Amino acid sequence: MPDFRVPPFFALPLAALLAGCSVGSAIDSTLGFGSGSNSVSSQSSGLAVGDEPFAVRTGTAILSQGGSAADAVTAMFFAMTATYPVAAGLGGGGICLIADSSKGLQEFDFLPRAAKGGGAYAVPGAVRGFYDLQATFGALPWQRDVAGGEAYAASGFPIGHALSARLANAQNSVRLDAALAAEFMNEDGTPRPEGAVATNPALSQTLAAIRLSGADGFYKGAVAGEVMRYSASQGGAISPSDLSDYRTTITAPRLVNQGGFSVALPNAGTGAGAFAASLFANAARSADPESAVVAAVRQSLASFGISALPPDLGGTGFAAIDRNGQVATCAVTLNGAFGAGHSAGSSGVVLANSPSTPSGIAGAFLTPVIARDGDGRAALAGVGAGGPNGTAAITYAILKLAAGQQIGRPGDLRSTGAAPMVTVNVISCQTVCVALPDPGGHGLGAATSE
Repeated sequence: MPDFRVPPFFALPLAALLAGCSVGSAIDSTLGFGSGSNSVSSQSSGLAVGDEPFAVRTGTAILSQGGSAADAVTAMFFAMTATYPVAAGLGGGGICLIADSSKGLQEFDFLPRAAKGGGAYAVPGAVRGFYDLQATFGALPWQRDVAGGEAYAASGFPIGHALSARLANAQNSVRLDAALAAEFMNEDGTPRPEGAVATNPALSQTLAAIRLSGADGFYKGAVAGEVMRYSASQGGAISPSDLSDYRTTITAPRLVNQGGFSVALPNAGTGAGAFAASLFANAARSADPESAVVAAVRQSLASFGISALPPDLGGTGFAAIDRNGQVATCAVTLNGAFGAGHSAGSSGVVLANSPSTPSGIAGAFLTPVIARDGDGRAALAGVGAGGPNGTAAITYAILKLAAGQQIGRPGDLRSTGAAPMVTVNVISCQTVCVALPDPGGHGLGAATSE
């Protein structure tokens, strides 16, 4: 494979935040959207933030309906399977952290795993992971959290700026898959432009099965059969037991103390936890957060033997806080842009690359974090995703918080220097809670309409 060098952290200057696409009034009405802006603050209402504006607004609609933060991130994920399939898909997986005043702090690990029989395709974990997260911490019926993504896939959505930017870079692989090409490519083989309406009826049918039957609608029955048949036809090895035996790992995250805050990071049982801990430990030794993080990125990459990465690892991150103070932050990946670039038969499921492939390292750079003050209240919930610069940017935010500095505007974050493929998104709660998307990306921070 080509030798794509790791882009230097903070290589690009801070940029003005780019506006996300507006959603048509018909879809707004269907999903119950309120108003949103690129970054917002609120003292009492729920907030959501992420790389893909349509999904963020889906999350705030769920919060407006009485949903919890867990409901919101679940709804955001399923929306992204339609509107942002370059990085979020039913064939992938991820890591979520959640803090709840009554149920405590938990980590949900549901990364794409290697099939027992090997092969190029990963065993999907995302549906199981979000199902377990929502069953534990959700306040709304499961069906409501899935419905937004199903509606987007069935009725269509205008290709947003965030997706368009990554689609252009991934067009060579998208062109080779009939289903992806039909949705995102023109007849002359060029990518469809920003604003063009895309639909995915096959995905909508699979999401309908998940909405009606929960995780079993994906891991058993017709959808599972399509995934296994397609995998086998392409030399893959996803078996019935790979799907039926998949379980979310629910555990306590790693906790570190920094500047009077208790900071939750992914635990050491994941590559993400190991890399984040290494970077955080190296960076925390200096009184200058920015220069410390720059040096720590180099040190941590060297210690893990990482010198080159694919240009787009297919990752994204998003977070939400509800009016009761529950916080959820998630990072997901397909182990490559549009995963393996293969749709599983008539299921609409884009399969992820196996962890054994070069893009399988993507899981090491999924970094959801939650920082809480001495009273247990969330002071910062955020996520870096897509590459080491995402981990570095969220580490910088934590160190800045610990040093007593304000994080209240997009410019208070540091761009990853590689947006939109590598991003950082933050909800900061100091004087008020503020939703801040990556200042170099194309995402959105939005509040509930009430």
